[in-house]
Amino acid sequence: MQSGNPALNKNTFLDAASGAVFSRDDGAMSLNGTVNKTGLLLVLVVVGAMFSWSRFAGPASLPALGPLVLAGALAGFVLAMLTAFKQTWAPVTAPLYALAEGVFVGALSAIFEMRYPGIVMQAVALTFGTMAVLLLGYRSGLIRVTDKFRAGVVAATGGVLLVYLASFVMGFFGHSFGFIGASSGIGILFSLAVVAIAALNLVLDFDMIEQGVHAGAPKYMEWYGAFALVVTLVWLYLEMLRLLSKLQSRN
Repeated sequence: MQSGNPALNKNTFLDAASGAVFSRDDGAMSLNGTVNKTGLLLVLVVVGAMFSWSRFAGPASLPALGPLVLAGALAGFVLAMLTAFKQTWAPVTAPLYALAEGVFVGALSAIFEMRYPGIVMQAVALTFGTMAVLLLGYRSGLIRVTDKFRAGVVAATGGVLLVYLASFVMGFFGHSFGFIGASSGIGILFSLAVVAIAALNLVLDFDMIEQGVHAGAPKYMEWYGAFALVVTLVWLYLEMLRLLSKLQSRN
C-alpha cells in the first residue's frame, strides 16, 4: 500500500529488522488516538503561527518576518526528516515539527495577508473544507483507494516535486519555470492541478493510517500518522495560498 506523502509509504508499518507488519496486543495504534494526536499537532501549528503572526505590525515589520520564515522552514524540514527516518521518535519530534512549521506558516501567511487582505482565512477555510469533504467521501466509500488511484497520485506527486526541485536548481543560474508563480492562465491551471494532487494525498494518508490500525501497529505510530497528515495539510494550505494569490492578483 503506497501513499504519495513521503512520510507514509508501503514500509511505514513494517518492522525494519524482520520486514513483518507490526502486531502488538498492548498499546496498539488506534484511529481515535491518531485523530486526537492530529488535533493536538494542529493546535501546536496554530500556536507557532500565532507567535510569528504577532510579530507582524504592518509593512515596517516585514524584515522581522523573513528570519522567521527561514528558521521555521529549516527547523521543520530537519524535524520532518528525523521523524521520517526515526519513526520511534515521533512522540517528540512530531510536536516540535508542528511548532516549527507553525512559525513558518504564520510568518509567510502574514506576508501574504499584507498584500492580499483576507486571503489567509480563505485559504484556511478551503483547506479544512477540502479535508472534511474528502474524509466524508472516503469514509462513506464514495472514494475508493485502488491500486490505479494510488499509483496515479504517487506519480503525480513525484512529478510536482521534480518540477519544484528543477525550478529551484535553475534559480541558481538565473532561470526558472515562470508558470509556477505566474498569475497567467497556465500558472493558475498549474496551481489548480497541484492543489488537487495535494488534496488527493489526504485520501491516501487516510487509507494508510487505516491500514496501520488494522495491522496493529505500535502506539507511537499514532504520532507518526498524525505527523504525516499535518505534513499534507500544510502543503495543501500553502498551495491554496499560492492559488488564491494568483487569482486575486488578476483582479
